[in-house]
Amino acid sequence: MTFLNEGQSDRGVRMLAGTLLIAAGWMLSLNVLGIALFAIGAIALGTGIVGWCPAYSLLGMSTVKAPTGHCPNCDTQHHRV
Repeated sequence: MTFLNEGQSDRGVRMLAGTLLIAAGWMLSLNVLGIALFAIGAIALGTGIVGWCPAYSLLGMSTVKAPTGHCPNCDTQHHRV
């Protein structure tokens, strides 16, 4: 089972960059650079839409922010008084 490992801003940047790279690749589609840009853009757009990055998983990274009041070292919520 997979989980989200990209935060909202990370996903937004990936989707924007992916769309721009796909457009650039589309315009240069007759050469190797255009195909490479299109492929990289498709990967960036896809990971942004899904919210999961395989490279982040391999490296144990996540840009998802923990909920406020959450203690990262325990499974309890701390309530402020």
